[in-house]
Amino acid sequence: MNILIIQGPNLNLIGLSSSKIGEQVTLDKVNQGLRKQAHKRPEEIKLKILQSHKIERAMTSIHRNKNWANGIIIAPMAWARYEYSLKECLKAVSIPMYEVFFTPEYESERNRDSSILSSICIQSLCGHPLSIFIDALDLLVNHLSE
Repeated sequence: MNILIIQGPNLNLIGLSSSKIGEQVTLDKVNQGLRKQAHKRPEEIKLKILQSHKIERAMTSIHRNKNWANGIIIAPMAWARYEYSLKECLKAVSIPMYEVFFTPEYESERNRDSSILSSICIQSLCGHPLSIFIDALDLLVNHLSE
């Protein structure tokens, strides 16, 4: 099973937010958790993870992987509010998708409340960065295995 993970703008700076609240969360730790969870699953899961600030790069990755990916997990960040080209791209490839948002201390805007992508996702999830991606991976793999 092949899963494409798209992490939106400024997610590489998650360590700055976490240090303000006394935690040590980094994007590397988030991605390590994802890889560890993929290996724990009984299914063979391959992950491709892309973090980008540029919408063109994210969309190119989706285009290039449309025949490879069985599912997508996206943390759109600010793209959730205004990137209609991303919505059009994701709708066109029609790959099952979960959308991920963070608890308020990690996200400066209330992107989940105003996401333009929610209508094309299986579900929008919100939680702590170290757990919400793992939850989304488990839900997506279970959905694809049904």
